[in-house]
Amino acid sequence: MARPGHARPRPPVEEAEEEEEDPVDAMIARTGCLAPHRELQECMAARQDWRHCQPQLRAFGDCMARRQQRAQ
Repeated sequence: MARPGHARPRPPVEEAEEEEEDPVDAMIARTGCLAPHRELQECMAARQDWRHCQPQLRAFGDCMARRQQRAQ
């Protein structure tokens, strides 16, 4: 028999993620490079190998480099 409290309904994962913003995503969003970062994340999730995501990796790296140059 399950102990009390273990059967309580849990919010779907999507709702839980929307409630709390990931601190890394928040930091990257401030750089203006969130879109290339998300594309890289999606590629990594789909392909499971960074070597297959070189275009996305370069795009994210280029965006961050441009941001770094503007900050100097």
